[in-house]
Amino acid sequence: MAKTAVVILNYNGRAYLEKFLPSVLSHTANADIIVADNASTDDSVEILKTKFPEIKLIILNRNHGYAGGYNEALKHVDAEYFLLLNSDVEVTNKWLLPMENFLDSHPNYAACQPKIKDYSHKTLFEYAGACGGFVDFLGYPFCRGRIFNQIESDSGQYNKKIDIFWSSGACMMIRSEVFFKAGGFDEGFFAHMEEIDLCWRIHSLGYQIKCIPESSVYHVGGGTLAKSSPFKTYLNFRNGQYLLLKNLPISKLVVKFPVRILLDWVAAVKFLFEGNLYHGLAVFKAHFAVFVNMAKTLKKRDLTSSPPKSKLMIYEYYVKGNKKFSDL
Repeated sequence: MAKTAVVILNYNGRAYLEKFLPSVLSHTANADIIVADNASTDDSVEILKTKFPEIKLIILNRNHGYAGGYNEALKHVDAEYFLLLNSDVEVTNKWLLPMENFLDSHPNYAACQPKIKDYSHKTLFEYAGACGGFVDFLGYPFCRGRIFNQIESDSGQYNKKIDIFWSSGACMMIRSEVFFKAGGFDEGFFAHMEEIDLCWRIHSLGYQIKCIPESSVYHVGGGTLAKSSPFKTYLNFRNGQYLLLKNLPISKLVVKFPVRILLDWVAAVKFLFEGNLYHGLAVFKAHFAVFVNMAKTLKKRDLTSSPPKSKLMIYEYYVKGNKKFSDL
């Protein structure tokens, strides 16, 4: 058994597998490399069997989404650490070792992530994780290197290891024992923000999470769902509310949840005024799903905690003009 298993969840990602698996193979030593196929309808499985026979393959019976796909696949993986890696990620030399060494020597840390940069613009951080994730006063996610859609260039300003609130699902190393202890990913999320939900539960169990910038990878982003997809908008707004309902203490939830609903409506109106009809409707559709599923969501509140005190990003960004993490 290898200490670390690099597990790549694939759905119709034949082009990404052909492009990025060679970098994983050439830069990953002493780890198992596994692709879990989420019932792809393209020829991903055939490509894996013919071009990458050295890679272990797990074939799932249907598309379980990101959350369910990993939950199913990881039941069949035996390793101390899981490295969850998107199929559209290019890794770099010795990318794995700094994260593995850190967890080896810090048993109170359950997970970590590398510095994540944009594959298409390699001087920039990448939206999905950048140099470590946080949530603000109302639970809105932001990153060291990315606030809302404002993405910073990497000039080494965030090269220090720091504690973070959430690790990006694009490249997350996590102790297998803690993954299962925390209950894995919530399959009700399907995709988007399920890693934040998992990390929130990890904190509730008393563990910490770190960003290890000496390890770096390049992420394409939007490989499965493009940013222009109304379904992605739906998932982001729905799952943002699920995060609060599941994880905030009741005393905080009764205040923050109504405010978030109101601000989501403001966002929906903005979409509509900008001519993005389907994105605006996706917000209201997301809220309908939240209220229909509220009882089921509230029943999942087995672990709750407040995140570290943080500023209100809407105020910082739009009123004070603080568009960089270093400005906060």
